[in-house]
Amino acid sequence: MARIVLSVLGVVLALYVVFGLVIPAVLGIFKILLIIAVVGVVAFAAITVIGKMSK
Repeated sequence: MARIVLSVLGVVLALYVVFGLVIPAVLGIFKILLIIAVVGVVAFAAITVIGKMSK
């Protein structure tokens, strides 16, 4: 009986770790990378436009 209870608690803890800690952390990292990518694309476009206008 104790083995079943501990197994259920282990599963509940694993689900908490996955849905409460891992997934939000991964989504936060992707959000930061997306912001960095957008800033990079805007900077690249601005430099390209300025370079073509000065010639």
